[in-house]
Amino acid sequence: MVYDVTLIPGDGIGPEVTEAAKRALEATGVIFHWDLAYAGASVQDKFGTPLPDLVFESIRKNKVALKGPVTTPVGSGFRSVNVALRKGLDLYACLRPCKTYSGAPTLYKDVDIVVVRENTEDLYSGIEFEEGTPEAKRLIELILETKEEAVRTDSGFSIKSISEANSRRIVKFAFEYARAHQRKKVTAVHKANIMKFSDGLFLAVAREVAREYPDIEFEDRLVDNMTMQLAKRPQQFDVIVAPNLYGDIISDLCAGLVGGLGLAPGANLGDNMAVFEPTHGSAPKYAGQNKVNPMAVMLSGVMLLHHLNETKAADRLEKAIAEVIAEGKSVTYDMKLNMADAQAVGTSQVVDAVIEKLEESSHS
Repeated sequence: MVYDVTLIPGDGIGPEVTEAAKRALEATGVIFHWDLAYAGASVQDKFGTPLPDLVFESIRKNKVALKGPVTTPVGSGFRSVNVALRKGLDLYACLRPCKTYSGAPTLYKDVDIVVVRENTEDLYSGIEFEEGTPEAKRLIELILETKEEAVRTDSGFSIKSISEANSRRIVKFAFEYARAHQRKKVTAVHKANIMKFSDGLFLAVAREVAREYPDIEFEDRLVDNMTMQLAKRPQQFDVIVAPNLYGDIISDLCAGLVGGLGLAPGANLGDNMAVFEPTHGSAPKYAGQNKVNPMAVMLSGVMLLHHLNETKAADRLEKAIAEVIAEGKSVTYDMKLNMADAQAVGTSQVVDAVIEKLEESSHS
């Protein structure tokens, strides 16, 4: 069978790491037809937008995509391509596994956490009002009128909206994932003691949904306590479900527990579409240097193979990556205990080593 998959190389280091993942995926023996689509800062001038309609059309047609990181300016310029893509395709669940591999540079052992992040609302919904605009002034007046609270006139606003419907579907997604993958516990993360009408709604829905899954343990944690507990004893957690902002922060924290963003894959999932991409950004200063770790994108490829029900190929690829990590020879600088280690290799050498392991496994 041939799988039609949209391939979005991205910006910065994106083309290098997606090419590495593409080579590794093809080396499993699974046959792909790659439908190239371009997004990010590199296409802004050509198309007048960092996210051309052709990207949406390709993903809607193929239902599955492998995506490299794209560049989003900090504090100015266009809004995040990632946010626009997730909202436009209703990819409401962000799945980010964080798992320790022998040989990875980490102080922790036996960490195996899956972060399930709501992807479409919360503070990332893009509802903002710039300081000094007529809209911001109207909002300040509304707050004063309805809440009798004075807000500084030089304030900017980002609206945090959390709905019952979207909270319910992400929590159900987390429990269904836990049940399908023989996970034992779901932890809901919130700050409901302070934000009673947004996070409070998320927590109330999570508790209600949890009652539908008596076979799975449920608990909830305040987000500040959660970060401390993760740093202290991450092994106590299994599946974590969280609103958008907390999920983003916690998934990066969990990546740090297992060796860094170079080992942090991800998937953005809707009811009938899926986009697989690493957690890390585009790191433009390293572009074209054959220096960065491609394993996060390759591990995203493992998730893609599982999504296609190519379980044996997925297991072989993950095993090959794990063996390369354990040997510690053909890994990039971020995988060394001493990051200045002269024995670190480049992006292409890592995928060469993974492919060699795949070839060995096919002959054994």
